[in-house]
Amino acid sequence: MSSNSPMNFADSPGYQAALHIVQSLRARGFDAYFAGGCVRDLLLGIEPKDYDVATSATPEKVLMGFDRTFSVGMHFGVVIVCTANKDAGCEVQTEVATFRSDGDYTDGRRPDEVSYADTPQEDVQRRDFTINGMLLDPIGLTADNIASRVLDFVGGQDDLRAGIVRAIGDPERRFREDKLRMLRAIRFAARFTFTIEPETMRAMQMQAETISQVSNERVRDELTKMLTEGHARRAFELLDESRLLRHVLPEVVAMKGVEQPPEWHPEGDVWIHTLMLLEKLRPGAKSTLAWSALLHDVGKPPTFRAPDPADPKPRIRFNGHADVGATMSRAILNRLRFSTADTDQIVALVANHMRFGDVKNMKQSTLKRFFRLNDFAEHLALHKLDVTSSHNLLAMYDYAKQHFEAAPVEEWKPALLLTGRDLIDAGLRPGPRFKQLLSEIEDAQLEGSIRTRAEAINLLRDLLAKQQLSGVQSQ
Repeated sequence: MSSNSPMNFADSPGYQAALHIVQSLRARGFDAYFAGGCVRDLLLGIEPKDYDVATSATPEKVLMGFDRTFSVGMHFGVVIVCTANKDAGCEVQTEVATFRSDGDYTDGRRPDEVSYADTPQEDVQRRDFTINGMLLDPIGLTADNIASRVLDFVGGQDDLRAGIVRAIGDPERRFREDKLRMLRAIRFAARFTFTIEPETMRAMQMQAETISQVSNERVRDELTKMLTEGHARRAFELLDESRLLRHVLPEVVAMKGVEQPPEWHPEGDVWIHTLMLLEKLRPGAKSTLAWSALLHDVGKPPTFRAPDPADPKPRIRFNGHADVGATMSRAILNRLRFSTADTDQIVALVANHMRFGDVKNMKQSTLKRFFRLNDFAEHLALHKLDVTSSHNLLAMYDYAKQHFEAAPVEEWKPALLLTGRDLIDAGLRPGPRFKQLLSEIEDAQLEGSIRTRAEAINLLRDLLAKQQLSGVQSQ
């Protein structure tokens, strides 16, 4: 475990709010402790994202003891307590749960019924993993006495020291209760670079197909966390080992064993290449970049073509794989209930990732239109991940990055010299040729061959004259 002091975080609004709740409940004669992931993180020297409190007080007693509360999970003994923090200028929300034991989980997500428990020992037995099953008494907590303030009835401290993710009690039962716990086990193991205890892994492999009972939204959220917490490659290797990957993203499993031309991909098949991209994702990476790194070559398996001896340069080909991948990505993202904005951005990243190979041959107008893609910096980032995970030739990346950063926005997205209104005023009707004329005039503007409105009007006259001449000659 880390030697970082948990007291580094003692002044944080979340810590102070949870401590205040524990103190208030204790003053009223109830047991109360920090619980779950915050205890794990404090022991690791990591600042918790939030704090949970477990208590012997019933939800009704909790509601009575604080000014602002929300009974969001009364059936499960859960109350949200809101605590004002003047220094931080915010209101902190802390989840307070009554000690309980759970009944059957017929829906694979939540217990059908709960009964309140008398002791914390009973409460922790219902939790998922030993590293998340510890309680902490924060009253009088110091950097030197934290280990002695932990209530550990499940061996969590030993597993934390050993770097093990282990289900509490019978792992098969834990995963039957809540199928999402299988994805959480992988996320914790990847995030902390822990191993999954063998019996826990076997139980996951046996029940992997039941992950289909979990809502697509919950699956999406867990996968996104895996992709953005800094250990995405390890997470997806564990997803594969646990047999979960074939049930949540079969399109990614299809990448395994799909060979690539060694002159461009000395690293190996599409799966290995994709894992190498994931390995380069930094903690806190944008979710759209992370998902595009995962899916950028999802179109390769269905477009694989073995070398054709009749080809002058026979090699493995994936003709149109970016377009096929974009279509497949949209279907995957829709299945996982992504927002329209995120879906469009990820699909655009996949669809355009091969265009960098032509940047040096692009006309200035084409290059500048390329720069107009939404968040072009993200397209650059994906391209760099792609090439540094294969042939490592960065010439196209450097060229595109240099030109993109050197040109002001007004140069690659200038105010139009002529608009559709100008064409209508000239007597033209909207239609295919109408759009083509506007595009040709804008291309000339982007190429720098016209710079003023007068020059644009002259170009329009020339284009219309050529059109009229062409029509006469075709008669």
